[in-house]
Amino acid sequence: MPGLVVFGRRWRIASDDLVFAGAFELFIRVIWWICILVLYLKKGLFMCTGGGLLHSYLIVLLIFLAAIILTLSAVVYVSMQGSISNSGPRRSIPALIYVRTLLYVPELVWAVLGAVWVSNDSPGCDKSVVNAVIGAVVASWIILFFTVVAVLIVFDPLGSKRQGYLVSHGDRDLQSSQSAQLMYRARSLAARVWESRIKLLCCCIMQEKDNRAAFSSIGQLFSDFFSDTDLVASDIAAGLSLLHQEQDKVEKSRDPEEVVVSPSPASHTRDDLDVELENAAHYMQFAVAAYGWPMFVFSNPLTGVCKLSRDCCRSRSPEYDIVGGDHLGCNFTSMLYTTGLQYRDFIYISFHNKIYEIPFFVALDHKKEAVLVAVRGTLSLQDALTDLSADCENLLIEGVCGPCYAHKGIMQAANYIYGKLINDGILNQAFTIAPEYKLVITGHSLGAGTAAVLSILLRSAFPGLKCYAFSPPGGLLSKPLADYSKEFIVSVVLGKDLVPRLSIPNMEDLKRRILRMVANCNKPKYQILLRCCWYEVFGGNPDDLPTELERRQQRSPSYHSLESKHPPLYLPGRILHIVEEVTTGRSCFSQVRYRAMWSSEALFCSVLISPKMITDHMPDHVLKALNSLTQDSNLNVI
Repeated sequence: MPGLVVFGRRWRIASDDLVFAGAFELFIRVIWWICILVLYLKKGLFMCTGGGLLHSYLIVLLIFLAAIILTLSAVVYVSMQGSISNSGPRRSIPALIYVRTLLYVPELVWAVLGAVWVSNDSPGCDKSVVNAVIGAVVASWIILFFTVVAVLIVFDPLGSKRQGYLVSHGDRDLQSSQSAQLMYRARSLAARVWESRIKLLCCCIMQEKDNRAAFSSIGQLFSDFFSDTDLVASDIAAGLSLLHQEQDKVEKSRDPEEVVVSPSPASHTRDDLDVELENAAHYMQFAVAAYGWPMFVFSNPLTGVCKLSRDCCRSRSPEYDIVGGDHLGCNFTSMLYTTGLQYRDFIYISFHNKIYEIPFFVALDHKKEAVLVAVRGTLSLQDALTDLSADCENLLIEGVCGPCYAHKGIMQAANYIYGKLINDGILNQAFTIAPEYKLVITGHSLGAGTAAVLSILLRSAFPGLKCYAFSPPGGLLSKPLADYSKEFIVSVVLGKDLVPRLSIPNMEDLKRRILRMVANCNKPKYQILLRCCWYEVFGGNPDDLPTELERRQQRSPSYHSLESKHPPLYLPGRILHIVEEVTTGRSCFSQVRYRAMWSSEALFCSVLISPKMITDHMPDHVLKALNSLTQDSNLNVI
């Protein structure tokens, strides 16, 4: 921070990112130089055909390596100076990079000469000498190859435009109209570059109209998010590490008895929570089953393949034709194992998957006397693009006052399933078989968000429906809709799960906090990253980091430009939060204990950095926690 500017453009690294890469190459070069020196001092080395040429080759190679070692030492040393935000002590890095780049030219020429000597003048020379020269030539080509790869990785397609924008942005005399035009062109180019990147990543997806619209929308979203900061990837990693330790410090200083919960209505009693936990544990099995065979094999790595292989390839009897849908195969077999249902209990199964069109199934749950709709979570690139279509779209519901809008991608996915259920008569078929049953909708992750919006769409036709949303995305519903959904939706969140805290305003707040942390810390980045690795792997006490701006209020325009342009979105329904009980002296193999509480949406208005922020989102972890709570006779319920 800021990005490194060399060769007239900005790159996706900073001047303090060369410590580890430079130190690694320096280590290789020193070993290489020592080996060549030992070889040069070997007696009788040049008593062969081409010995004179070999003598000159090794001397020049030693000189080249010494020059490279000195340059790399200077690069590493200078790159270690200063802090993330204070790049002044590293101002000589561009000049050192130019010197190092020039040294690649004679190194390449000398590698070619070494190859020529091996092929023409090496006969009669000691075999170890020939092998050493071959090794030197191969090592040179390998280093050159990885250098090219590294350049491609850190190349920023917007580098020249962004550098021009930064220069003009700092020119106070530039007319406002020129500045606005330049900014518009830069942001338009950035949006196109992001769109191209997404298309390249999703090259296997058919380029249909909805897909192109999604690519454009997501490209614009990423462009807007990253356009007003000059952070590189390592800055973000260092900022996340500092923020994690800061959050851990706050958590450790908090009173253990202090718990943040929502105001408890009369309905939020212990009995009510016991019932909802039991229901959640039951319906979570269906949310897991919606993932099909991949989640079954992931959850049962030793036996899953064997169980499925016995049935999924077996020819089915004509009775199986009553199950609608497509591309079942092993997916249907895994559903039977996960849910414990019979094949006759399934009304409809679809694994059709496109952007805004996600798999789901409808089944009869006789244990709970429910017609159950389970929606699959994210499991494909199409699902990920649906997740990332995070703009707002109106969702007008009769009787709900105030602004009503929802996550665009999830709302379109819910409309797709709504059309299938109502227009294709799937729910009508299910309730013809079991007219006295209630309607329950469930899902995990993307499936949870879709289930929540779907339940809102169906509420007027099915007033008694219930929805259990497991780990739903945080940026889902406007406040009036979130409050309205508390009557019939229960959201279940495990620990520090990232996804229920994900929304555009929350991510912009995270960006602000990262900027503040990296600006305030006066330690070099390499020390922060080393400490981060140690802290994440071995634990310990969070660093009490000194700061350069500790007592100064931040006045940087970068911070003030980060006000969110997007309206806040919230989790649906009542929020049932499951957390691990903090116990001292617990061994690595002891069983984890959990406690459950009704929580407020205010608890999910910021991203928590933790090694478990991803694992707490996994459906098998959520199911394990729910089963642990329902099986434990001494529930710690708040």
